[in-house]
Amino acid sequence: MRWLVGWSSAAAAQGRAGVPHSAADRSQGGRNAQGTYGAYGSPGSSGSQGPQAPQGTQGTHSSFGPHGNGDHSRASDPYDSAGRAYSHDPYDSYGPYGHAAHTANVPDGAFGEGVLQPVGAQVLWSDPDPLWAVGDWRPDEIRVIEAEPGNRLAVFGCCGASDEELRVGLVAARGGAFRHLTAWPGSYTAVACIGRRITIAADLAGARPVFHAPWAGGTAYATAALPLADLIEAQLDVGHLAAVLACPDAPEALGDGTPYLGVRRVPPGHALIVRDGGSREIASYESGSSLVVGAPPVDPEAAVAGVRDALVESVRARLTAPRHAAEHDFDVRDPGPVPGMGPADRRAARGGPAPGIGADLSGGPASGTLALLAAGLPGMPGTVFGAGASGAGERLLAVTYNDLTLSAGASANGAVGSKDAELERARSIAENPRLHHVVVAGGEEVLPYADLASGPLTDEPGPSLVTAERHRYRLAAGSSDHFVGLGARQVLDAHPARLADLLLDRRRRNLVRPVAALARSEGQAAGRSLLVPVTIYRAARRLARTPYRDGVEETAAHMRDGTLAAAAFAASAESGDSAVDASVAALTWCRPGPAARWLTGEALAQVSLRLEAAAHARPSVERPGERRARAALARRAADHRVFEQAVEIRNQRLHAPFFDNQVVRASRDLPDALRVRPGARASILRTALAGAGVHELPTGWGAPSHSAHNTSLRAGLRLAADQLMQLFEAPLLADAGLVEARVVRKAIQLAAKGDPLPLDGLADLVSMELWLGRLLARRGTCWTGSAAPRQRAAAAGVAPATATYERTLPPTASP
Repeated sequence: MRWLVGWSSAAAAQGRAGVPHSAADRSQGGRNAQGTYGAYGSPGSSGSQGPQAPQGTQGTHSSFGPHGNGDHSRASDPYDSAGRAYSHDPYDSYGPYGHAAHTANVPDGAFGEGVLQPVGAQVLWSDPDPLWAVGDWRPDEIRVIEAEPGNRLAVFGCCGASDEELRVGLVAARGGAFRHLTAWPGSYTAVACIGRRITIAADLAGARPVFHAPWAGGTAYATAALPLADLIEAQLDVGHLAAVLACPDAPEALGDGTPYLGVRRVPPGHALIVRDGGSREIASYESGSSLVVGAPPVDPEAAVAGVRDALVESVRARLTAPRHAAEHDFDVRDPGPVPGMGPADRRAARGGPAPGIGADLSGGPASGTLALLAAGLPGMPGTVFGAGASGAGERLLAVTYNDLTLSAGASANGAVGSKDAELERARSIAENPRLHHVVVAGGEEVLPYADLASGPLTDEPGPSLVTAERHRYRLAAGSSDHFVGLGARQVLDAHPARLADLLLDRRRRNLVRPVAALARSEGQAAGRSLLVPVTIYRAARRLARTPYRDGVEETAAHMRDGTLAAAAFAASAESGDSAVDASVAALTWCRPGPAARWLTGEALAQVSLRLEAAAHARPSVERPGERRARAALARRAADHRVFEQAVEIRNQRLHAPFFDNQVVRASRDLPDALRVRPGARASILRTALAGAGVHELPTGWGAPSHSAHNTSLRAGLRLAADQLMQLFEAPLLADAGLVEARVVRKAIQLAAKGDPLPLDGLADLVSMELWLGRLLARRGTCWTGSAAPRQRAAAAGVAPATATYERTLPPTASP
């Protein structure tokens, strides 16, 4: 687990007058508390001591060191330049949740002797606005640049910019152009400190979020929500948890909230700006799309070339980064040849990934593109020489997962045939001499819902908690830096709601290709293919003519009056619905999630009030397709962040270039007419590979395939049914008033027997129940010192939501 945390407080600056810095800076040698539940502590203990935090970084680190070189004159002066004393509001409010009592006073000694600090913290700069890095950061993943005294920039993660480019970005941010902080290749978080103005930008997708909370008359910020929740002793926001289950893709329901009261999220494409420890501002750094119907369309070839260049630069940023190898790769105690075990098996038995760079190779176009780009671009060898590993010096380690449970019997939806075809494509791609192909076979022991008793505590709940064991098993055979193709579908493909955007642009002829493809997918089933064009066109026209507020209020009304079923489950793959049904159900402004059918009426009513309040308070001027696609990308990026934490393997980094700012920004220029074409994603990726010199691709490249996801979910649920029944004997979700235990247990029994129920919805319920249990079972906290909070986050457990939202009714007509 890796995160950064800092704060800016006017009251803190006043309390630090005349205090030396040396004591606070001694926190650099802190240690990281790592238990069985990850960096946030383990149940039944206060956390065991883990490895020491890294002590240095590479590159230009002029402000590093025990004392730093920043301008700290403000720390000894309690007055600003105008002679006014710093002050703070002792009743700094959360917003709709009331006042925060903990913000009334700065803890005594919290700043004077540096006793309040994150566990395992590495200080980057101290007073007056300290910043820490926490976790097992690599030396090259933290870069600090100082343009002049008091103006500093810290970049966390993989950034392809040079030191000089970082200085230019810092100068631009000093003038207010902080968009430059998001324009470099790679995946990173940038924190710019200009005097006492701090700017920290979230990424465009949401895979690297930023959180903030009012504290000590100022603002605390971090790239993880739980440390801030510990700092302010926040309780659970049950209303937000209900919204996550009921409408996971609806920003109207989720807003900028988190599972913790008082901790807010910076929306994707926005930056948090804190000035003088007092004022707090959320500003957008990305210009909105044009609303002019007659605007000239973007040239498709230029747009595809932009995506190609951005993707190549994102992959190159990882290739040019330093290579890393774990300590066990140089361990002389390797037992050597073992009957029945190859070098990769022996390494896996010792624990840890292989040194160098690797990639997933599932046979699909996204992972195949990344593997071929990483293997074909010039750069350093993928494997570290002298590491003692098999294939030292090879270009890339490609990992393919083979699900043996799908081969055990026939599948009604063609999952077995699809899996065999993808394996064949993966083997064909792996014939590239620059690739070293490894096939990882997994059986019932790594099906979904396996080994739910163990696992790390993630920052937030996510569906990947039920499949973490499978992915961890696969990634253990990967490399220290491993490419994954997640996010390509949401970044490059067209959301079905974009068909309504085409109607708004009066481009009806561009609907012919996607509608014809949907009609062909229906085949000859009872003549339904003849009705597809009319069905799709009516749904798209209805969405195009429905105002945003009316569409959201319609969904809210369905939740409140008990007619949710028809709106929520019109497109469940497990119910036998087709791609046409899924497309028609997606042609709406707002849609309930698959778990909504099992929520209580009270929980649904509360979410409906959230929807109505958001629709009236923040009317949208976006087109429906753009808004739905942006929301789907944000949801997928948030799930990816939880996925990274749930499957984390020591000394391994997962890289998802499709979530990078440059790739997301370039993909937004793709015209809708190009996106909605059948096979658009495969065509774009083929062009990207051609630009990198890869022209020969296997037969069936980019062909649509039946996903084996639901088949694996059902098989895993069937094996873990007894364990899941025990989990929901007395669930925490029921204590919170979100579900009824007997209803969920019955659904588990029916799904295990094969009834057509939305398995993704059950996985959401199980994931959230697991997350709540791990959160409440922990005994550690993210902060240490005599001034640390007396209670950890969610110390009061779960309780039904008490927050209320006023319902605004339209004015009645005069008689």
